[in-house]
Amino acid sequence: MSPETIFSLCTKLVLPGWLLLIFAPRWRWTARFIAACVLPLALAVVYLLLVATHFGQSEGGFGSLADVGILFRNPHNLLAGWIHYLAFDLFIGAWEVRDARALGINHLLVVPCLVLTFLLGPVGLLLYFVLRFALKREFLVGGMHERA
Repeated sequence: MSPETIFSLCTKLVLPGWLLLIFAPRWRWTARFIAACVLPLALAVVYLLLVATHFGQSEGGFGSLADVGILFRNPHNLLAGWIHYLAFDLFIGAWEVRDARALGINHLLVVPCLVLTFLLGPVGLLLYFVLRFALKREFLVGGMHERA
């Protein structure tokens, strides 16, 4: 299968998870199962296959920005990087939904965070933590709640 085909399939694969997080967050399977596990783990399998079959076959590495640029000139390595983003961003979005529910944060306030997490990853996560702190004055560190 070509990298372009895998790219299209994986990009489309995450869309149902994001739509469920935004529009059906209280459905019991959304954040617990589909978005948090099934889809990210399916992407993880594709990622593993790409890494196992293509990493080490091109120049570049992780020692400098220039090395990373060289590494990602290979379309399979670039695709693996993209799938990495898709899986982790969806996992983080599912965590945001679960965490907001546990803290009693209105889901409508979380939706912009989810959209930004989908589009810009860390920006959405940052916005969620700003929202979380503004409303609850709380951080989650190592599974323990700490109040500011």
